[in-house]
Amino acid sequence: MEAEIIPEWITYEEAQRLTSLGRTTLWKIANSGAGVKTARVGTAVRFNRKSLQEYMERMASDDTIAH
Repeated sequence: MEAEIIPEWITYEEAQRLTSLGRTTLWKIANSGAGVKTARVGTAVRFNRKSLQEYMERMASDDTIAH
């Protein structure tokens, strides 16, 4: 049995499944300087899984955001 490999860099589609956010929202986050690491290779964009998860944790614990 092989160990599952969890990629460090994920696509928009994988980021959408991970966060339940839409593509446009992820695009805004990627271009906002919010601390989510992204890599652009040609037209491909990849999100760093760890930095995206950390961003979501910060947003979950940020009491300054209006609900």
